Amino acid sequence: MPTISFTGVSRDFALKTGEFHALDRVSLDIHDGEFITVVGPSGCGKSTLMNIAAGLLDATGGTVTVDGEPVHGPSPERGVIFQQYALFPWMTVRKNVEFGLRIAGVGRRERAKTAGRIIDLVGLGDFADALPKTLSGGMKQRCAIARAYAVDPKVLLMDEPFGALDALTRVQMQDSLLETWSRDRRTVMFITHDVDEAVYLANRVVVMAARPGRIHRVIPVDLPYPRTEEMRLSGEFAELRREVWNAVYHQPASSERTTP
Repeated sequence: MPTISFTGVSRDFALKTGEFHALDRVSLDIHDGEFITVVGPSGCGKSTLMNIAAGLLDATGGTVTVDGEPVHGPSPERGVIFQQYALFPWMTVRKNVEFGLRIAGVGRRERAKTAGRIIDLVGLGDFADALPKTLSGGMKQRCAIARAYAVDPKVLLMDEPFGALDALTRVQMQDSLLETWSRDRRTVMFITHDVDEAVYLANRVVVMAARPGRIHRVIPVDLPYPRTEEMRLSGEFAELRREVWNAVYHQPASSERTTP
């Protein structure tokens, strides 16, 4: 059974000019431990699809299941990480990471133990008592990832989490995320607009087409882990990048549909 299964998922939005068909019968299975990246042109519905999986939006048609159970609203089993860090500025790194555990009723000693382990896992052990305003952008995003990890979610849903970072920090965060993922192999659905990032991280790259949003291609990435700087410069990587780039930017003309 797939960990995440989209079956015929559609989503419409009401506009002043009519009804915008954002997603059109999207079907996709993401299996246990897979790292899936989703890429596509602007307006293809990448974030909408993830928000439906997160339970933040309802599908107009079709179903989404996690471990066979229909998604009806948010759940701790689905950790969600956005481009904005959304940290509590008055809380230290430790307190931010403990927050979800405290809401879940976990005792103080167990909270501290779990938070300490996860903070070390993302490389913030020396900054556990620092406030977010003293952290770099990459460190803030590591804190956000640690907070999602702390509640032990079944899957991670990540919506362009590195989009606001500079190029060097972005590469470092990609490596850090893969190092963390390689230790526990959680199921990851990662939204990005960056083709290089999509190829570097993924087991499979899902390429979406826009207006209406739908699956255009699913491209396997047959590169071994761990991924390395040398791999980024390899001919195999360049060929996969070219294949994904062409799938994203050389699609048939869209068939946007609105209902007056």
